[in-house]
Amino acid sequence: MKTVEVKTEIVIAAPKDKVSEYAANPDNAPIWYENISKSEWKSEKPLEVGSRISFTAHFLGKKLEYTYKIYEYIPGEKLVMGTSGGPMEMNTTYLWKTVEGNKTRMTLINKGTTSGFAAIFSPIMEMAMRKAMNKNLRDLKKILER
Repeated sequence: MKTVEVKTEIVIAAPKDKVSEYAANPDNAPIWYENISKSEWKSEKPLEVGSRISFTAHFLGKKLEYTYKIYEYIPGEKLVMGTSGGPMEMNTTYLWKTVEGNKTRMTLINKGTTSGFAAIFSPIMEMAMRKAMNKNLRDLKKILER
């Protein structure tokens, strides 16, 4: 087994509540996540600890379908969600912090564990994840700064 962890962040010229509400809403994921084509609630809204949301994504030429479970949610501060099973178990954390007056620093952390054949490709996966995560945050910034 191999652990892959990628942390990226960006400062968005928008209030923390606006950034966190938009980013934490799974319905918005296909808009600002380049690789996600679909999100589907598997539990009742609103988002809370225990909520489950399925995503369809395309990454490194593969179609991926996975379900995240919300482990921690403090609106406006922190969201932690994770998957289990499949070729890579993944935990994703969003952190929001007010900086420079009314701007928001959003930190995005993906930490996953690969096993078997997938572990061989973890360095390539890590580079691809970092590139995609940086682009996703830039796209989120563009949307929220309009």
